[in-house]
Amino acid sequence: MTGLTRRLVIGGLTLVTALPAMAASRSELATGAMKNFTFTDPPKPIAEGDFKDLDDKPASFATFRGKLTLVNLWATWCVPCRKEMPGLDKLAEKLAGDKFQVVLLALDRAGPAKVKAFLDEVGVKHAKPYIDQTTRLGRALGAFGMPTTILIDPQGREIGRLVGEAEWDTPDAVKLIQATLAGA
Repeated sequence: MTGLTRRLVIGGLTLVTALPAMAASRSELATGAMKNFTFTDPPKPIAEGDFKDLDDKPASFATFRGKLTLVNLWATWCVPCRKEMPGLDKLAEKLAGDKFQVVLLALDRAGPAKVKAFLDEVGVKHAKPYIDQTTRLGRALGAFGMPTTILIDPQGREIGRLVGEAEWDTPDAVKLIQATLAGA
């Protein structure tokens, strides 16, 4: 065996033995309030689609590139969505900045005025609201229940999701986001 071959074999064995540890560290983040969070392995490109902000300006997921983005898919008629909305806003208040943001994407035919009234009613001030009145983006993203929350890396790939209601202002959620930001 040549020196180069030996280094490649040893390097490959090191990588193979490190993979279970990397997976274990990720699974350790999905505990407590985040126990239903599932990492996407490998990360996959996010389905593109058009949506708008509440001032009717066009947006897309490309708008969010460069930041870790937590996208919550919800609707004004969804009771669990109402319950988790304050926690999402508190998470945005605590962690949003240059590297992270919380996006609330309403899949709702009710229109921007009703979405804005809903968000005002539940006290959302920090998360960024958007709307897809066609609701087609939900299907393209594979969201067959609401709420569905998708974590998108700065390159625009889905790296995880949680289907159903969650407590996003808990230490478990903060730990998951901070560890993901740190590259865990």
